[in-house]
Amino acid sequence: MTDQRAGQQQHGKHGLTRRQTLAAALGTAGAAWLLRGTVGPDSARAVGTAPTGLPGGLVPYQRVFENWAGEVRTDPLWVCEPATPQQVAELADWARANGWRLRPQGHRHGWAPLTVAPGTPSSARVLLLDTTRHLTAITLTGTQVAGAPTVRVQTGAAMEDLLARLAEQGLGVTACPAPGDLTVGGVLAIGGHGTAVPAAGETPPAGHGYGSLSNQVVSLTAVVWEESSGRYVLREFDRTEAEAGALLVQLGRAFLTEAVLRVGADRPLRCVSRVDVPASELFAAPGTTGARTFASFVDRDGRAEAIWYAFTAYPWLKTWRVTPGRPFAARSVTEPYNYPFSDNIPKPVAELAGQLVSGTPELAPVFGQLQYLITKIGLTGDLTDVLLSSGLLRSLLTGDLLTHLLADGLRSDLWGPSRTLLQYVRPTTLRVTANGYAVHLRRADLQWAVNAFTTTYERLLTEYRQRGEYPVNGAVEIRVTGLDDPAATGIPGARPALLSALRPDPAHPDRDTALWLDILTLPGTPGLHRFCRDLEQALLTLFDGTRAGLRVEWSKGWAYTDTAAWADPTLLTTTVPASLRSPGTPGWDEAVTTLDRLDPHRVFGNPFLDALLRTH
Repeated sequence: MTDQRAGQQQHGKHGLTRRQTLAAALGTAGAAWLLRGTVGPDSARAVGTAPTGLPGGLVPYQRVFENWAGEVRTDPLWVCEPATPQQVAELADWARANGWRLRPQGHRHGWAPLTVAPGTPSSARVLLLDTTRHLTAITLTGTQVAGAPTVRVQTGAAMEDLLARLAEQGLGVTACPAPGDLTVGGVLAIGGHGTAVPAAGETPPAGHGYGSLSNQVVSLTAVVWEESSGRYVLREFDRTEAEAGALLVQLGRAFLTEAVLRVGADRPLRCVSRVDVPASELFAAPGTTGARTFASFVDRDGRAEAIWYAFTAYPWLKTWRVTPGRPFAARSVTEPYNYPFSDNIPKPVAELAGQLVSGTPELAPVFGQLQYLITKIGLTGDLTDVLLSSGLLRSLLTGDLLTHLLADGLRSDLWGPSRTLLQYVRPTTLRVTANGYAVHLRRADLQWAVNAFTTTYERLLTEYRQRGEYPVNGAVEIRVTGLDDPAATGIPGARPALLSALRPDPAHPDRDTALWLDILTLPGTPGLHRFCRDLEQALLTLFDGTRAGLRVEWSKGWAYTDTAAWADPTLLTTTVPASLRSPGTPGWDEAVTTLDRLDPHRVFGNPFLDALLRTH
């Protein structure tokens, strides 16, 4: 396969490559900086020795691997495109016989080094299997499980395509990750989630659940080692089989080719955005008289997200409510990605972002204010804050930009099929790095935990600022989900996903809710890793298991040292495994043992996973 063919594979639905799409969104200014380190170029010539004798006549090609924020970047690696699930099994046999390792590759929209590690050289005997070209089938099975329909989907299918196909049949899910450019396999590998808990008085219909997408799986097919035949084979696992517990969330340590998901009748949503509740009120201590708290919005609507730009006073609060008919005041939408002001990076944001990481991090407060003002104008059309802002901000908010923002129409009150409001992050949005944690707690303790986190975050941010340091220039994201309840499958005896950050802890059955905490910032920001380490250590103290427990979000940043993520040896070898061990019930060790048994030759793995996924 030629390099030209390899480059064509990233063409979007309108014939543009991701690089071209991003450049068009950014404009000339700022495009060079934001594109560097986000979309890897194809290699101009072959580097190293190509794998030979691939089954089915597969022809490998080379490509630099880069993830979402450009923090994981490799030398050109060999890639091929299996045409069928059986071909993946044949590739596994080939890899075992020839000393190679196989890594599934989707749209690379992740942060953690679960596919490959940064700097992986061309000489590494690693073959990436691109699932997005052929392993994309989506089929309504016609079979119901406990009164709800099911869909069979191959793991290279994009979440956007899956939800669109379901919507054609009047079906949907309760919650899902916001980006559409995620493969189903990638989402299952890390226990991907959205934001949803039951609102006051809400009873979910058949097929709906409030945990991860992995928890909706009723069966899955994986490539596993068969001892009797001495080869790798495709095997389907029912949700009641012990192996399913390890495969539902497996971090890429196994290769799933397809899954059957239980889904339900679609429930239209109304999404209301507001920027009029100050952080001091939204994140107030529980019991604050008259406060419009984050927990109160969750109780009312069941679905909420707070996006709090650094060094600003008013978060962007989104709430979703199940609403069968369009309210009079709401704008009807029929497609996802309904926030153009965040999907397409305005020129001033691109320019200022470039300055932040190239020598002027002290502009972080201006950057936060700029993002907030663009959001507020795009949502409400209110220009009052622009007139009251500093001269620098007014100079950035040009007449052309304001005209463009207002031309899109107001977006503060939207209504439509669930997928149109659950997916709202395009590949053209600002590429930031993110840390991620799930706090397990009683729902009654939600506001306490939100207040404890935001108070700690503000304190650290202030301490750094007083030293002249600005390690954060993005936003805090706060969301809430239920935990994984195997009963949501409708299958008696369904196994829990052992490595899911949302697996309930049997020692604390009263903890029924997960609070998701993420801090976003531009990669390369000075002091970022040290700040994240300070925050991580503080969270481990705040949520030490006494009143709430902490788990990492697999796809994001965690295990920080002063200079790197995924590097603290204590967290990697002790803290993270301990958070998923359950005395008396299967947990971390059982999952790792099962994955090793299903792939004893470690064909599906990498050095990072080798070090992480260990038993006692």
